[in-house]
Amino acid sequence: MAKKIAVLVRDKQAEAIRMSVGLTLADDEVNVFVMDNKLNMEDEGVAFNVETLGDLDVKIFTNNPENKFEQMSTEDIAKALVKYDSVVSY
Repeated sequence: MAKKIAVLVRDKQAEAIRMSVGLTLADDEVNVFVMDNKLNMEDEGVAFNVETLGDLDVKIFTNNPENKFEQMSTEDIAKALVKYDSVVSY
């Protein structure tokens, strides 16, 4: 049975985004939440893996309007996280 996994991206952006791609290998539902900071799209690894997540139809949410992903308030993100089987924070 597929699990729902949320990845919270904070300080270790490149590692969190790379790991999010890896989590898709098990056919689990993976969603990414970029919290507070602007995602460093100038980092080639981050940019490549964000593109890969898009190709895999992984949803990326953020509470920072500087990020060009679907916007959610911090409160809405907190409410959404209770629906996941696992929450991984980086």
